[in-house]
Amino acid sequence: MNDKIIVGASLGNDVHVVGIYRFLSLAEQHGYRSVFLGPSVPVETIIKAIEKHRPSRVIVGYRLSEDAAKNLFADLNEALRKHRLLGTFTLILSCTPALRSIAENIGCFDIIFTGGEPFDDLVGSLVEQKKDLPAEEKYPPTLAERIAGKSPFPLFRHHFGVPSVEETVRGVEMISEKKAVDIISLGPDQNAQEFFFEPEKMRHDESGAGGVPLRTREDLMRIYAASRRGNYPLLRCYSGTNRLKEWARLLKETINVAWGVVPLFWYSELDGRSRRSLEEAITENREAMKTYIELGIPLEVNEAHQWSLRDAPDSVAVASFFLGAYNAKVLGATHYVAQYMFNTPPGISARADLAKMLAKKELIETLSEPGFTIFTQIRAGLSHFSSDLDIAKGQLAASTALGLYLKPEIIHVVGYCEADHIACSMEVIESARIVQGVLNDLLFDVPQIDQDPFILEHKERIKREALQLLDAISALDSSCEEPWTSPVILTKAVKKGILDAPHLAGNAVARGRVATRLREGALRVVDQEGKVMSEEERLERLIQ
Repeated sequence: MNDKIIVGASLGNDVHVVGIYRFLSLAEQHGYRSVFLGPSVPVETIIKAIEKHRPSRVIVGYRLSEDAAKNLFADLNEALRKHRLLGTFTLILSCTPALRSIAENIGCFDIIFTGGEPFDDLVGSLVEQKKDLPAEEKYPPTLAERIAGKSPFPLFRHHFGVPSVEETVRGVEMISEKKAVDIISLGPDQNAQEFFFEPEKMRHDESGAGGVPLRTREDLMRIYAASRRGNYPLLRCYSGTNRLKEWARLLKETINVAWGVVPLFWYSELDGRSRRSLEEAITENREAMKTYIELGIPLEVNEAHQWSLRDAPDSVAVASFFLGAYNAKVLGATHYVAQYMFNTPPGISARADLAKMLAKKELIETLSEPGFTIFTQIRAGLSHFSSDLDIAKGQLAASTALGLYLKPEIIHVVGYCEADHIACSMEVIESARIVQGVLNDLLFDVPQIDQDPFILEHKERIKREALQLLDAISALDSSCEEPWTSPVILTKAVKKGILDAPHLAGNAVARGRVATRLREGALRVVDQEGKVMSEEERLERLIQ
């Protein structure tokens, strides 16, 4: 018997092989050599393959009628007994829930999957696990290890935080026990984000507005303790909008934060979520990034979609996306989480959206090297969700399907109900199941529409214009060796309008004069007459 061989097939007249094939792919990720026999395989053929390959695991699938299943399972059981093969390997069955009791009565199957099992159970069927294996070994405590352990499947992350610490604790317990997601992302209320370290400044009539009202270290520690069950999900949290370095240390010490999330330009006078000047915010945000890095925590720079949420041109979003990754790398990050928010702003077409995301990805991949690993995280844009929850479920699935073209290591699952209300624990679980359904059908067989001429043309245009913006920032001070990391120069880039967005009109620090409109589904710069113009033209007008 070879411990690293697995045989897979669909039984009898069943032609459904997607689940079997996907399971074999997973087995290969865990060191197996797979032997795929195909659809509609007779029992006799399966027996011959077992005798030939002597596998340690065999998976068979059947998803048709109950009567036929009863006969097929009985025939397989009898053939295995006749050839004295029962007990010489682990026999796994993939079937519909209706066939489980029939399979259990036959008694030859060691493991039965019906499609609703968490990923951990699938992996567990491939790994000989020791009894009483410590949770730290079964569920690694770091992001990189979790990604490696679940590959080729992406990790699921979901935001959670209701306006009560007690309810949040109970919700985290339920989500963890159900093994619904791999990462629970805590959302503190605005009071906590801005004034956790200065509680005397909190606006008590706004307690719980926007998330969980964290007030003490013990609140975070209770939530972390609640997650130490089920699949022991990783935790992360908003960075706070003031005193970000203190937040970094707090999150490391209380919830072993999976990765830090810090903006570059934001939480400043630019967006009003902090009273810091723009230059001060850029300086302190970079110091917070460095703090996470020094603590050995992966980093995400939450930047590009902040511009897109304000209807900035796609070129500005892509340039700022690159600036975020560039600053992280220069500061010494070794693991970087790049988040791609689709559907932002609402109305962008699927092809134009994918072109923008591919432009982002190709641009920051120029930074990738052995000492700087980039993890791709996709998510749906909240602002495009309908308040009709049935429609929103479809939008969540559609956005996930589009995001799979980026080959993500992490899927930030957005609760389908968020346009109407904050997701409760059951809605977090339901949203994760919707996304799991998309993966079941598309993860290993996404058509290559990213070769569409429209997508290729717009991707190259956006990359070219983003590079023009980056060059324009560099030109602000030719004597500066690192203009893309300089708070002074980056502030000047906003003041002069190189980085600009329509929603910043009237902002004291931004120019706010760029106009954008959706043209061919893409967000383009337009002149006063509504005519599309290039970034080169816009930059020339800024100089005049």
